Amino acid sequence: MIFIDNIENFLDFLNKRIMDEVFYEFKEIKSEIDLSTSIKIEIILHFLAKARDTLILYETRQTVPKSGNADNDTIVINSLQKIFGQIDDSLKLIKGKIREIFLSYSP
Repeated sequence: MIFIDNIENFLDFLNKRIMDEVFYEFKEIKSEIDLSTSIKIEIILHFLAKARDTLILYETRQTVPKSGNADNDTIVINSLQKIFGQIDDSLKLIKGKIREIFLSYSP
């Protein structure tokens, strides 16, 4: 598994993918230290690549603020889909946890 810190670098590695799907999952972040009412959402993005006979999982995590009544998940996914569409129209965002499946098959 290769973790990539920022989204720009993650996008640069998309040309190594072996399928047109980029998997995502959301995780709400609640900080017990931060007493403010602001809630953040973490979006985790994954895609599979192959180097010779080795399957590689690329991953990045991005944190976005969650606004009160807005449907942040849809807004974030639509924004990402537009960005991915500029790179390659065949790229699709798929909700799912491929990381656990990948790790269960990895030696």
